Amino acid sequence: MTSNKNASVAHGSQFVSLDDFEQYALNNLDRNALDYYRSGAQDMITLRDNQRAFDRIAIRPRVLNDVSAVDTTTELFGHPIASPICIAPTAMQRMAHAEGECATARAAQKLGTCMCLSSWSTTSIEDVAKSAPGSAPRWMQLYIYKDREATKKLIERAQDSGYSAIALTVDTPFLGRRLADIRNKFQLPPHLTMANFSDQGKSQVGKADAQSSADNASGLAAYVASQIDPTLSWKHVAWVKSVSRIPVLVKGILTSEDARIAVEAGVDGIIVSNHGGRQLDTAPATIDVLEEVVGAVAGRVPVYLDGGVRRGTDVFKALALGAKAVFLGRPALWALSYNGENGVVEMLEMINEEFRLAMALSGCVRISDIRREHVRVPAQPRL
Repeated sequence: MTSNKNASVAHGSQFVSLDDFEQYALNNLDRNALDYYRSGAQDMITLRDNQRAFDRIAIRPRVLNDVSAVDTTTELFGHPIASPICIAPTAMQRMAHAEGECATARAAQKLGTCMCLSSWSTTSIEDVAKSAPGSAPRWMQLYIYKDREATKKLIERAQDSGYSAIALTVDTPFLGRRLADIRNKFQLPPHLTMANFSDQGKSQVGKADAQSSADNASGLAAYVASQIDPTLSWKHVAWVKSVSRIPVLVKGILTSEDARIAVEAGVDGIIVSNHGGRQLDTAPATIDVLEEVVGAVAGRVPVYLDGGVRRGTDVFKALALGAKAVFLGRPALWALSYNGENGVVEMLEMINEEFRLAMALSGCVRISDIRREHVRVPAQPRL
């Protein structure tokens, strides 16, 4: 839910960077929703470093190339997209705007890019697909639940609704300790539900049992703890592969060791992610470990990145270090709170224009021109 504190802001008239969308959200979003969206784990060191790490990387531009026609098109598993800037899965988007995930999906289709839908969405898998028909790919984010049949049904529903890949989150055996949610006793607003679960599951969202409330005062933590299976291992990734007809990626890889195991387990792709800094605080920034993961994979599967991307130059740096595409999470939420579908369109157009400019000023006219030699990265300490 949004307030009207900044109702005088004219849509589309003042914003010049993605930071402006965030500032709007800070001034207007309900505290319960705002803190849920913006908070990271514990002291939020990883959350902050996700962005700061990009600042430590320098671009090495090449000059006197004809950059009069820059082409940002690329593809995801054979599906063409207009640019490598995609939308990451973020939960409960109808807390930001009444049209929530449907508005975000329509914006992604308008820009010809991929949206990954959170399984904790406040709009169902089917309704999101129906609201935004089009040729741009749509992915589905998934957790493996204790109820394997319920997990399998989510995969089947996504496949039947035209989703083209499953992004399996593997960094959440337990929910990270998010202090703002504990202080606020976060609950999903009563007019919303987690739309992809059974009526019994929906009724439990935001309603902790007495012991859990005493432990951490977070209804969401109680719900997640009751559903997500902490006994998971790599054999369960193989199980997801066995019941899916579409590509399966693992989301939450931060080391070369796990990257190699993921490839050996038969995954179709890897998303380098630290869950937006919301799980293990002091885990590394994603851009800092991207090259390590890319090197371990050695071209066997595509590697993607989320976390901290706020500028077109960030996108350029991630691609130079080997990412196939990047995914934006919080910027989409801030834009959604600002002006729904049109806000997300405006945000995507802005960062895409920044990316095109970064390409041109670096002497690149197509995605394949962006190479490792275009960036200078500070030396990482040896482990």
